[in-house]
Amino acid sequence: MWRDSVLVAGKDLRIELRSRVVLHQVVPVAVLVLVLFAFALGPDRAPMAHAAPGLFWMAVLFASVLAVQRSFALEAPEGARDGLRLSGLDPAGVFLGKTAAVALEMVLLEVVLTAGIVVLYGSHIRSYGSIVVAGLAGTAGLAAAGTLYGALAAGLRVRETLLPFLFLPVAAPVLLAGTRAWQAALGIGVGSAGDPWVRLLLVFAAVYLALGVVIFGPLQEAS
Repeated sequence: MWRDSVLVAGKDLRIELRSRVVLHQVVPVAVLVLVLFAFALGPDRAPMAHAAPGLFWMAVLFASVLAVQRSFALEAPEGARDGLRLSGLDPAGVFLGKTAAVALEMVLLEVVLTAGIVVLYGSHIRSYGSIVVAGLAGTAGLAAAGTLYGALAAGLRVRETLLPFLFLPVAAPVLLAGTRAWQAALGIGVGSAGDPWVRLLLVFAAVYLALGVVIFGPLQEAS
């Protein structure tokens, strides 16, 4: 399973390095979300700093939809999805590999967005450890859930519009917990504590990783 996951992740990442679709499309869309919200909130940095955690995770959430759609679009032409099923790779390994590739792309995106939050919104990070743990846990959960629902929608003609309807409501706990964890790390709110929200992110990631390992194979066959 682990060997197959490394093979699949390497395949997806090599394709992205050559095509640079994530770099040229996903990253600009996420940064554009931050810029537009900065214009909408006005020149006063106080409301911008308070809104920064939620806007960060909103940008990550929408960008993750694009990243997952791109991950499954790689196998759409010329029967590549059928070839992947017939390759003998462990379905759990395929799931973990695609999840790891999406997660790595999202981590790179989040580094850019964090810099944008600091520059555009004037936010001051007080706990880098909480930021890193919350970001990694939330990213793992979004990547696992997105890959799972991406496989569910992959074989349908309306997959581009169906995936957001399936994925976004399920990702609401990540949006809520990630925002609260970031608020604590930025010192927004009196007596705010980020540990319970980080634990929620870790539980969400663990549940969807375990669920994907178990049911990705049947979903792949059904699609």
